[in-house]
Amino acid sequence: MTAYDAIVLAGGAAERLGGADKPGIRVGGRALLDRVLSACADASTTVVVGGRRPTTRTVTWTYEVPRGGGPLAALDAGVRLTTAERVLVLSADLPFLEADTVKGLLAAAEDGRREGALCVDQDGRDQPLVAVYGAEPLRRELALLATEHGGLSGLPLRLLTQELDLARVVGDPLASFDCDTWEDIASARARIREHGAVLDEWITAVKDELGIELDVDTDVLLDLARDAAHGVARPAAPLTTFLVGYAAAKASRNGGGADGGGDGAVEAVAEAARKAAALARRWADENETQ
Repeated sequence: MTAYDAIVLAGGAAERLGGADKPGIRVGGRALLDRVLSACADASTTVVVGGRRPTTRTVTWTYEVPRGGGPLAALDAGVRLTTAERVLVLSADLPFLEADTVKGLLAAAEDGRREGALCVDQDGRDQPLVAVYGAEPLRRELALLATEHGGLSGLPLRLLTQELDLARVVGDPLASFDCDTWEDIASARARIREHGAVLDEWITAVKDELGIELDVDTDVLLDLARDAAHGVARPAAPLTTFLVGYAAAKASRNGGGADGGGDGAVEAVAEAARKAAALARRWADENETQ
């Protein structure tokens, strides 16, 4: 993947939310800001423009000058702390942004004839805060706008994007869904609890909460829980999956690194789950032969 830095704009007065701390509002158990940070975890440097707060990963903090000066002032503050040739720019209120959207924007921005790429929503509207910009063109246009207008405070984003040659990328229908009102927050929370998404959302939330970076085959663990519940007893399901996790962590530390991460941990989970599932089936077979 193309090397890039990320700037996340997390300021603003959130007037339509009654002045609430919007980046800290939780959707699916995770702060909006943390959800956005997960989508750009591959960034070399991530700069958050806004008030400092606990986050699930390390970021660089800064403020726009003057405070509350708007998106262009915030971008100017953020880009000063980046060094990559490509800069991903995001708002902090995108609950459904995924890494695939970021990858698509980066791929589109690799065209040397363009100065970046931005997401276009399903209604054809440009989303300049779901975009990748060339760092040099971004700095150039910000400097020109500051000179022309005597500063960047209060200027709209369209003054920037209309001067840049940007590719348009039609992303996932929900990629640019932002939360400006409490109705938006309620809608986002309801979508996350839909049957098809709730399990993945819950697992991601738990991993963030526990500081775990591990891709696990959830179907394997669900099958194990089912085998333990049916072949032994219902309470065996959660206890067995806990013991599998404990055994996998121990095996990974002994043979796959002290942090328990990486492919070794994934393989350890799979092997422990296989052994426990086989045991549950043997247990069930004994009951059937009695």
